[in-house]
Order: sequence, then C-alpha cells, then structure tokens
Amino acid sequence: MARPTESWASSEAVRTSMQSNKGRDTKPELALRRAVHALGLRYRVAFRPVKAVRRTADLVFTKVKVAVFMDGCFWHGCPVHHTVAATNAGFWAEKVRRNRERDAETNRLLEEAGWHVLRIWEHEDPIKAAERVAELVHQRRQLDQRE
Repeated sequence: MARPTESWASSEAVRTSMQSNKGRDTKPELALRRAVHALGLRYRVAFRPVKAVRRTADLVFTKVKVAVFMDGCFWHGCPVHHTVAATNAGFWAEKVRRNRERDAETNRLLEEAGWHVLRIWEHEDPIKAAERVAELVHQRRQLDQRE
C-alpha cells in the first residue's frame, strides 16, 4: 500500500506511534469495565446506542438507555490533564476542538433519543467511576419500574 506524500504527523515515528493507539480496550476502559462488572452490572461493549447515529459508546446499558463514554485526557481536552502538543500544535488543537464538538453533538443526539450519557475521564478512579455508573443505572431501573 502506497503511503500518502503529505501526512498530518510531524515525523514517521510520530505517525507510527499515533497509528498504534487503540480505539477500544484501553487500560482505563478495561479497569472501568472490571469495576462495573464487579458491582454486578452487565453491559454491552463498544456498541451503538442509536443505530442511526454513527457513535459508539464504551459501555451501553440498553434496557435503561445509559451510554458510558471513557474519554482520554489528551484526545478530548481534559480540563485537568490536557497538554498542548509541542509539535504540530495547531493540528492537534484543532483535532481536540473537533473531538469536543463531536462529543457535545453525541450527547445531544443521544439525549434527544431518550438516552442518558455519562462521560468519564481516563484519569478518574475506576472504582468511583463505576459507582457513578451503577448509581445512574439503578436510578434508571427504578424509574422504569414506576412507569
């Protein structure tokens, strides 16, 4: 396969490194999944909550319509841990801006479809994050039982 002559990467090493980043099953995501599972909750992994919306949530509770996203601090512009790229800064700033814009659009689209969205930063303690997930899922189950 021929390589493009122009690349977004500042070097071939950077390109290779970025291409090797995982889209799912990252260490923080696996830690969250283990913690949620340990609380007795079962969920779908890497699932589209709304088929017509091309967005995949990391954990999905279909019956109670809860979608959980694990956001990386660099990729999604964490207010605590996001760092500005030293090389190709304009490209990466725009990339993060677009990611945050898409995150907001995803939240809106899912909420309009009756879903509850929970976003968790990769730096969050997985046990505490799992407790937040469980609390929302249990609240939704209680509401469903009342209706």
